[in-house]
Amino acid sequence: MEQPQPRKLYRSQPDRKLAGVCGGLGEYLNVDMTLVRVLSWYWRCAAEQGLVLYLAMWILIPEPSKPQPPTGN
Repeated sequence: MEQPQPRKLYRSQPDRKLAGVCGGLGEYLNVDMTLVRVLSWYWRCAAEQGLVLYLAMWILIPEPSKPQPPTGN
């Protein structure tokens, strides 16, 4: 039996609002991107580290090497 490939975290191309970080997290965690965006905005407003973490993720999470097909939301 073949081992499944591990999932990798990438910034989203089709579900991008600013940098694709929230869309990529939603795809990786298999949750609605809107929920990730709402929680992200809440966290950025409630904690000073939220904006710094978002910027760090923008820099550290790579974009996919090939274009992803659009997801049907």
